[in-house]
Parts: sequence; C-alpha cells; structure tokens
Amino acid sequence: MRGAAALALAVLVAAVAACGGSGAVPSSSSSPAAPAAPPRAARSPAPRPPALCGALRVRVTGRVEDPSANELSGLVRSPSRSDLLWSHDDSGAGPILYGLRTDGRVATTPTVTGAQAEDWEDIAAGRTADGQPLLYVGDIGDNGSQRPAIDVYRVAEPRVGEAATAPAARLRLRYPDGAHDAEALLVDPLRGDLLIVTKVLGSARVYRTSAALAAGSQTTLHMGPEIGLPFVTAGDVSADGRVVVLRGYDRVAVWVRRGRERLTTTLRRAPCLSPTSLLGEGQGEAIALDRHGTSFLTVAEGSPAVLRRYVPRP
Repeated sequence: MRGAAALALAVLVAAVAACGGSGAVPSSSSSPAAPAAPPRAARSPAPRPPALCGALRVRVTGRVEDPSANELSGLVRSPSRSDLLWSHDDSGAGPILYGLRTDGRVATTPTVTGAQAEDWEDIAAGRTADGQPLLYVGDIGDNGSQRPAIDVYRVAEPRVGEAATAPAARLRLRYPDGAHDAEALLVDPLRGDLLIVTKVLGSARVYRTSAALAAGSQTTLHMGPEIGLPFVTAGDVSADGRVVVLRGYDRVAVWVRRGRERLTTTLRRAPCLSPTSLLGEGQGEAIALDRHGTSFLTVAEGSPAVLRRYVPRP
C-alpha cells in the first residue's frame, strides 16, 4: 500500500490506539490482605531506557531541491563519510542512488551497475570482511504480495562524483510462507545478518538471512518473530550495533541489543515507543540512526523532500 491511502489508514490506526486506556485492573478494598512476603535480595537497578524513547525535538536540516528526488524511500548514513547520506527513489525510478548532505544538497547520483529497480524501498550499510564499505539496496516492495522473489543489491560504496558503481551483487530472496510487502531492510554490523521486516496492517514479521550471500545466489529466508507494529516503513541499526529502530508513519520503536545476540532475539522483546509523532512528515518512509543510536534523520517523500533530525529533549 502506498501514497495517501496508506498514510490515511495509518493515521486512523494511530488515533484508535491513542484512545485506549492503560488497561490496569483496579484493586478491591474488600480483598483479604496478602501475607507478608519474605525479604528479597537487592536487585540491580533496571537499565535506563534509550534516550530515543522519550520526547524528541525535531529540526529541519535541509530540503532536497532536485526535482527527480520526489519519492525518496530509504536513508542510511555513509559507512565511510560522516558528512554523507545515501537514499533512493521508490518504485518507478531507475537504479540510481542519491548521495545527500544533511542540508539537502545532492552530492552525487551514481547508477547502480547491473541492478534493476522494480520497487526499491530501503537501504542499509555494512562492510566486507576486510572493512571495505558496502551499501545494500532493498528491492523488496510488493504492494500486491505477488512477487515470487525479491532482490537485495549489495554494492561497494561509490565515491562522490562517480557516475556509476562497481557491479552490484544481486541476492535473490524468497519467503518461506509466500509473498509479502516489505519496506524495512536491516544489516547487522556485528553478526552480518540481513533482516527484512514486512509492512502490514497488523503485526509485522521479521525474516533473516546472511548479508554475505554469494552474488547471484537464490535463498529462502528464515522466518523470525512477529512484531506488534503496523505499517513498518523503514528501519536501521546503529553502526555500533547496539540500537535498532523501526518506524511507521506515526511512531518510532526502539530496541537495545544485549551483547552480540542475534537481532531476531532483540526484536522478540517489546520495544519502547517515543511519544513524539512523526505524522507531520507526511509520507515518511526513511530513517537513519547516528553511529551510537542517540539521534536519527528522516526524509519524506515529496518535492522538495524535507530532511529532519530528531534528538532527545533535554
């Protein structure tokens, strides 16, 4: 589902959720008193929730004035340059990357050599075993849930000014339980897993494989946990591997990883949700964490596309 219809339905879901109560059961004064509990050993204090779970302050950092970048979907920080972001257009565009500055200037627009663009939805970053920077582009959109397979393109990060990338490695993926629409692609910097999260009205589903699959391979994804989030439109993992986020049109959900556990294990736990709404963005289908997961950038579809930075309120 795309465009105004998906956004309108997401707004309705968010409004219904906002009307719900806490669900707490009131206590009864007529109940007998419970016996005194034995003293317990002192517990370690609970870990503090991540800063992104609180109220966030948003600031517009720039606008992408390039008229061809009118349906940006997916955003990731460059794995090698702190002043560069990578994005791409949604379905209907060619296999082109947009290298962006945070003020919206377009620094470079290389074509991804050997790639096709049926419905590009998200982009992630990673590295080779010897540390060379990589980009992963998810051709994973499927509004009708009809595609027999989806593709992820793995490519060496291009230099600014290059007209085309090195040849991309196509990773052809199939779901074990039939076709799905998806818009979120994650690459784990610690364990090298590649995750896809579906986009549905109800609970999303996570699927996993290796990000290091051979070029030209055809692989069936491993089914992972369900996540109680509707309309997941993008996701990211911080470069240090500690923080994971998934976003919808309205909210951002945040997880903190424990050690080097698989991200599918992390995502089995309930996330925390920031109370700050993202609905003001409009059609928001992109999110990029900073290196340590303490702030994030977004870009919304439209022309000019607006870049925003979210940071915790002091």
